[in-house]
Amino acid sequence: MTEIASIDPRTGTPVEVVAEETGAQELDALCRAAGEAAAPFAAAGRQWRAGLLRRIAAELEADREAIVELADRETALGPTRLNGELTRTCYQFELFAQAVEEGSYTEAVIDHAGDTPMGPRPDLRRMLLPLGPVAVFGASNFPLAFSVPGGDTAAALAAGCPVVIKAHPAHPATSLRTFAALERAAAAEGAPKGVLALVHGVRAGADLVAHPAIRAVGFTGSLRGGRALFDIASSRPDPIPFYGELGSVNPLVVAPAAASARGEEIAQGITGSFTLGAGQFCTKPGLVFLPEDEAGTSVADAMAQAVGGLAPGVLLSEQVRGGYEEGTRRLAGSAAVRSLAEGTAPEGTGWGAAVRLLATSAADLTAETAEECFGPATLVVTYRDRDELAEALERVPGSLTATLIADDADAEFTAALEPVLRDRAGRIVYNGYPTGVAVAWGQHHGGPWPATTSALHTSVGITSIRRFLRPMTWQNAPQELLPDELRDTPEHPLPRRVDGTLRV
Repeated sequence: MTEIASIDPRTGTPVEVVAEETGAQELDALCRAAGEAAAPFAAAGRQWRAGLLRRIAAELEADREAIVELADRETALGPTRLNGELTRTCYQFELFAQAVEEGSYTEAVIDHAGDTPMGPRPDLRRMLLPLGPVAVFGASNFPLAFSVPGGDTAAALAAGCPVVIKAHPAHPATSLRTFAALERAAAAEGAPKGVLALVHGVRAGADLVAHPAIRAVGFTGSLRGGRALFDIASSRPDPIPFYGELGSVNPLVVAPAAASARGEEIAQGITGSFTLGAGQFCTKPGLVFLPEDEAGTSVADAMAQAVGGLAPGVLLSEQVRGGYEEGTRRLAGSAAVRSLAEGTAPEGTGWGAAVRLLATSAADLTAETAEECFGPATLVVTYRDRDELAEALERVPGSLTATLIADDADAEFTAALEPVLRDRAGRIVYNGYPTGVAVAWGQHHGGPWPATTSALHTSVGITSIRRFLRPMTWQNAPQELLPDELRDTPEHPLPRRVDGTLRV
């Protein structure tokens, strides 16, 4: 059995062996246990699940110091960033607990029996129910908020689904530590055995998606890995939904008047955004569109000056660093792409990488040069006019975000460009920077392929629960057979639509 080692990215050396790859028999047993836990877990009810979610947040908070120290050793993201991420992680569980108690996510509907223009109507009652066991794949770049205790896990548990989590090899020790907090919470709340499980290894991940007990998958990772798992989920005898976040280039457009009025400020903001976390944010602006005029040139020059003085970033893993070096070589190898600036080169061992700023023109932008390059690099794209910009944006792949930096004098430009950006992304950011995804009811973290495999859904915010639910209608059912949410007088009241009228 292959050993799973915890590696320090600052040195590139193994620190300790923390686990072994999960074998086929163990994986089968864990998935079967999740399947057996599904019915009792769903039947435990919303109020009990809310208590479980809050207990998980409390257990993570109680172990904050050790979790952050371990995560920093495995990711080099720094204690400030990781403390903020853990706070976000705990907040996610608290917010989902509130949503589960409130209950509107169930979309409960009651249509009483009665006469209609089409004749008599039966009594119809509809709501969303848990799908069943969910496979969750931890992400490398957010070892807490998008990993073992991350948003997919929180959403699946909130929906009432058991979770089998595939630990990310870039932070296996952190995965074990945070999973222990989840297990303590489940034990304290009396959760059914099998409601939580953790597996390791590439083979285990593929087998997990193929296992018949698994009813849906939440994934954040590379296009190559995600597409392979997506194909497994789709080719099963019983295909299941695969909610994958696979990569995003996140175009950022600076309008002409804004570039002229506040170019230095914009240059600082863009540079800070694309280098944040060593460029390892899924919302990093990978394409920066600047006007091909004096103001746009000044913004690019200011960015180049800032980049030239930046120290190298430490990337999350050897694989991430390899992909970054390959991606920047691919860009630099294009005859239409030139280098504007490069930060300090890394020294010694470890997975350091220099910050890189490259440039091309909107006319020369191709599907290949518009691809995501994960890490601290961005491509400046200069445009001559609005029409050329719109044509170039059509060649940009689907993204999680699109950003527009504009002033009042750019109103006509903005109005014409907004529909173009809307077609390319799931969230439009105005006069801000895309690195940062608030956990809220109004958030949408998704987008057209290849940003995600389903632009209909989000992986952040309360509506992410919807991925792990399915609708069910009861017709003329007796009260005692109905879920509490659909009874005439529910024990735990919730917003419902009754005979077409929303009642809160």
